[in-house]
Amino acid sequence: MNFEEGKLIAPKGYRAVGLSCGIKKDAIKDIALICSDRPASAAGVFTTNIVQAAPVHLNREHLVNGTARAILVNSGNANACTGERGMANARHEASLIADGLSIAADDVLVNSTGVIGVQLPMDTVESGISSVLSGLGDVDWDAAAEAIMTTDTVPKKATATLDVGGKTITVAGMAKGSGMIAPNMATMLCFVVTDAGLAPEDLKSSLSSASNRSFNCVTVDGDMSTNDTILVMANDGAETGSLSGSDLEQFSQALEAVCVSLAKQVARDGEGATKLITIRVAGAPSEADGRTVGLSVANSSLVKTAVFGRDPNWGRILCAMGYAGVPFDPEEATVSMAGFPIYADGSGLEFDHAAAVKALGAEDIAIDIDLRVGSATSVIYTCDLTYDYVRINAEYTT
Repeated sequence: MNFEEGKLIAPKGYRAVGLSCGIKKDAIKDIALICSDRPASAAGVFTTNIVQAAPVHLNREHLVNGTARAILVNSGNANACTGERGMANARHEASLIADGLSIAADDVLVNSTGVIGVQLPMDTVESGISSVLSGLGDVDWDAAAEAIMTTDTVPKKATATLDVGGKTITVAGMAKGSGMIAPNMATMLCFVVTDAGLAPEDLKSSLSSASNRSFNCVTVDGDMSTNDTILVMANDGAETGSLSGSDLEQFSQALEAVCVSLAKQVARDGEGATKLITIRVAGAPSEADGRTVGLSVANSSLVKTAVFGRDPNWGRILCAMGYAGVPFDPEEATVSMAGFPIYADGSGLEFDHAAAVKALGAEDIAIDIDLRVGSATSVIYTCDLTYDYVRINAEYTT
């Protein structure tokens, strides 16, 4: 498998475009369309928040048959908590795309991200839909990745390619997310397309596994959004036929690699963040238990601010481990931070404090935990908590 982070190479049989339609000010790109030129299997994973946006409800309906041909995305407005009118607007968007592409309306997946509780400006959206339909002749995947951003500072892109039976398969994805990020899912949107052929049930299974080890292992601030969505389409543009056996396993690994990369890019670009924090939990009773402990540490504001302040404060880490709800013996567990062993045998260790502070000035920080209970390992991605996070979110609608 070949892998490229920060780059999106289009699989066979897809087109994409992104542009400005006026939902956002200053001609910032705010609407994108991705479409497959041939029938495609499709699957999705969505927020587990009880409060769910209209597009989430609509996409669940449209994915019942396991197929899709188009993904429409707008940024700047979440179309969440907008009642029956919001649902009608989402259906209307799908209908307009379906008419423009001569496909069934239930093969269109609609997505929105931005401010909650505001109705979509439908005159503006309708104009934007007309423009993206017309713009498909000038394919621009980078523009599409930009158009789905909200408070992101950079677009998130990744591509994996692999050989199956002498044919090259491409798995390419884009994501947005910077704040209001917590697992199951996060305020994030992720769209992955591949020219591999997969049966809908196999695609759904591969996506579920990939999301559990990627987007369900990332947190920025512990807030779970109303719009979180991952969508995947597989159109067999590479003419592989439906993958099975070891070929399907190779595809699943490539999909997971793309999703993990995008999840890490989301954490690195957390609102106001200056550092990516990777928390590795070893010696856990199970992968799920390791994830629970890792997320407890990752969601601790005290841990995140300590990393921002370059403070090797193992007490905060151990405290968050302790209230995670996973049994372990504090006398047996060990903790390292930025490569420095700082806790073992039930107490803090002596270490070069000045050197540790200097190491915590890096952009990538590792926290390594060994529970010494079992043999499972989990990896969690998060970021530091800074003054700018407060500023960005205090001024979000004002």
